[in-house]
Amino acid sequence: MNQPNRIDSWLLQDDEKPLTITEDPKIPNAATILLRKQDHTLGNMIRAQLLLDPTVLFAGYKVPHPLENDIIIKIQTDERSNPADALKRACHLLIRQTVNIKSQFTDQAKNIEMGMGPDQSLATAQNNGYDPYADRQGGGTVVGGQVRDTIAGGADVYDF
Repeated sequence: MNQPNRIDSWLLQDDEKPLTITEDPKIPNAATILLRKQDHTLGNMIRAQLLLDPTVLFAGYKVPHPLENDIIIKIQTDERSNPADALKRACHLLIRQTVNIKSQFTDQAKNIEMGMGPDQSLATAQNNGYDPYADRQGGGTVVGGQVRDTIAGGADVYDF
């Protein structure tokens, strides 16, 4: 089969640089950035973050060929900044947002695992008769942060 190995389309070679910045000689404060082995996911995230920067006049990206995993980002800034600094700020903000989202997700997953709703904390749930094992010795059955009523025989009223 003449299909290339999938891992080769995402791993950089030993001598390959992941990022190349080329200044535009015709437009002031403009540059073209080539990101190797990346796709629309990262390109669109960086473009969107760059457009939130007040010093960025233009930000766009393209994938030169659908079979190549490279993206080209064009950035133009005003005189207060340069494209490399704008890219660095955008990447730092994206990393901070990603870490924040991961932290929130982990906290919510722990709450759900413990039987609490997304808006309840562990202290609030323990004060309301939280029963982590649903063995009825710590209160009612907690599902999604609410104590559910049970009918005679121990069946949950929401069981069908």
